[in-house]
Amino acid sequence: MLQEKMIKVLVVDDSAVIRKILTEELSKYRDIEIVGTAVDPYAARDKIVRLRPDVITLDLEMPRMDGLSFLVKLMKYYPLPVVVLSSLTPKNSEIALKALELGAVEVLCKPGPAHSTPNISRALANAIRAAASARLNVHRQSRIPAVPPPNAIKDLISIAASHKIIAMGASTGGTKAIETVLTDMPADAPGTVIVQHMPENFTAAFARRLNDICRMEVREAADEDRVIAGVALIAPGNHHIVLRHSGADYTVKIKTGPPVHYQRPSVDVLFQSVAKHAGKNAVGVLMTGMGSDGAKGLLEMRQAGAHTIAQDEKSCVVFGMPKEAIKIGAADEVVPLENISRQIIAALQSQKK
Repeated sequence: MLQEKMIKVLVVDDSAVIRKILTEELSKYRDIEIVGTAVDPYAARDKIVRLRPDVITLDLEMPRMDGLSFLVKLMKYYPLPVVVLSSLTPKNSEIALKALELGAVEVLCKPGPAHSTPNISRALANAIRAAASARLNVHRQSRIPAVPPPNAIKDLISIAASHKIIAMGASTGGTKAIETVLTDMPADAPGTVIVQHMPENFTAAFARRLNDICRMEVREAADEDRVIAGVALIAPGNHHIVLRHSGADYTVKIKTGPPVHYQRPSVDVLFQSVAKHAGKNAVGVLMTGMGSDGAKGLLEMRQAGAHTIAQDEKSCVVFGMPKEAIKIGAADEVVPLENISRQIIAALQSQKK
């Protein structure tokens, strides 16, 4: 029998308590081996060369050198998958998003009084597995924005008026993927609802950052928000988001409830509600991420008459969720990341005819 490949992990954190908790919790998983710990980036540098870890967990606030500075050097000289652990504060959320821009694969909350250690360790184990299979250089290639043709932008006003909805879901690598799609969309794009697997607070920071760089308005969703043209709503961390049909309007419901595929928010929960309430008036997009969240929901959307898109393998950081969707026949088309916005617009125009 083939032996399961162990994922070698180096824990970098200045807190002895956190290093102890992470070592004890992660050692419970048969496929994860803690090969060492480091109190700061200088100690980490020597251990990386000696221990050759597959994945690093990284604290962002450390003495002698902060995590972001270390991340820049690491990605330049010795690229490795990095899972960032950050305290749950708005300031740290902004720093963690910067870490994702610099090449970190995932960002998670540190274990602490407000968060169950077993829940955090399970999420961290899954993040480490995703990081171990991630393609680090997939977003580093320069790309030409897929600017929609002029007639597409002009026609979107009438598309938006005809009750169209865009629903997107992503996980590992998704912050960059969502940014790529949204920055290519015109200001009058149909109402858009998005699930990105992220902790609470981090989603608000993510929405603010997108709002600064996109032509659409982007914000973290609130309960009973209307889904309207020109606005993209990001599901708040630790809450599911569902689409509702209220009279002539679409609105969103923000709710708790059990995680689905270990995720809250869950892409499946969103997509299933979109299938039920928007049907053929929707376009569904499932992008990079580990696991299968969103695959069944995308299939339900397709069966309800929506146009469905899965990101292709070559442009995914982790080809997990789209792969599962493709496997069960949930995708009308499989599209490289840089072309997804163009295909969304083409699908909306086709639906209008």
